[in-house]
Amino acid sequence: MSFIKAVLFGGGGTTSRTGDLVLAVVRLSLATFMVVGHGWGKLYQSTDSGSHFGPSQGFVDGVASMGFPMPLLSAWLAVLAETLFAALLGVGLFTRLSAFVLVFNMGVAAFVAHGGDPWFMTGAGPSKEPAMLYLLPFLLFMVIGAGNLSLDAFIRGKRTLPPAPPASPSSAVAKP
Repeated sequence: MSFIKAVLFGGGGTTSRTGDLVLAVVRLSLATFMVVGHGWGKLYQSTDSGSHFGPSQGFVDGVASMGFPMPLLSAWLAVLAETLFAALLGVGLFTRLSAFVLVFNMGVAAFVAHGGDPWFMTGAGPSKEPAMLYLLPFLLFMVIGAGNLSLDAFIRGKRTLPPAPPASPSSAVAKP
């Protein structure tokens, strides 16, 4: 019965072994999607004319068209957010700082780069929705941290998961 109550009404959240495991899976998955899907392509391009490391001129020009001062620096900061800081978040190192940088980056993406676009994807062009779908879980990690399955936890000395909850009296087998 307690399992059903936990499923229906909530369990230990991030204070449980399952909560820490799921938090780690979400953190790693979110970081992987950001690095592979958004950051790496801006950091390293391979074309017929050769390879290029760093933001492409097209990306830098796009940043300049948004009115950012020092567009090359701003482009590099966006690329570093989507690669380095996303990777740090993935392994749970400097999690709150990394998440803050990513929240800021996704805020710029949603409200500056896609400022005039609709909130939701309709298939008719870009929207704020993808940036917001990254921003909100990054905000969560900024507030709650990485959890116990992270390098942050290892460094602060919390190397183990919380103990398993004690068996409830109703689940104990009575001995004669």
